[in-house]
Amino acid sequence: MVIEKQLLAACIKRDRKAQFHLYKKCYGVLMSVCMRYKRNREDSAELVNRGFLKILDNIEKYNEVSPFEAWIRKIMINTVIDEFRKERKEIEAMEYSDFQNNIHYNKHVDFNSADRNFEAEELENMLRELPPVSQQVFNLFAIDGYGHKEIGEMLKISEGTSKWHVNFARNKLKAMIEKKKNVIQPTIS
Repeated sequence: MVIEKQLLAACIKRDRKAQFHLYKKCYGVLMSVCMRYKRNREDSAELVNRGFLKILDNIEKYNEVSPFEAWIRKIMINTVIDEFRKERKEIEAMEYSDFQNNIHYNKHVDFNSADRNFEAEELENMLRELPPVSQQVFNLFAIDGYGHKEIGEMLKISEGTSKWHVNFARNKLKAMIEKKKNVIQPTIS
């Protein structure tokens, strides 16, 4: 993503046309971040708008030493985390034991070959089937590259809880992949 210095300068001066132009340039990147964390496009689009407002509010703080795309991704991820914290206060306690009791998977699945049978959209849909907290932690760890300690600090959970959610998400995803693989290539007895 190449952002011209003149466009950034105009955005710093609060030029509405420049801000709209920047929004259109950033929308795809920001939406791709949000779609990993939200279950539908409407919620993701709402979150993109909140994140973009934060970008505009802090645009003068952007340092050209780092890539602009990396800077806006970080702001968007922080916006997602802030939203998660707000929602977390409202979310009822999850009963993970129900999910754990329903996980039955073959531990000897070749996930590299199974992965070849899936498209990105199918994998995204599987991620959205995870419980919200596990989905959030898994995305931060596996996709965005944060460590368990960082995730714990961001979400105000323990490092061990972060590890548990990643492990839970992996097991749940393995079960879903195995189930999908059996549907695609049923075994003959």
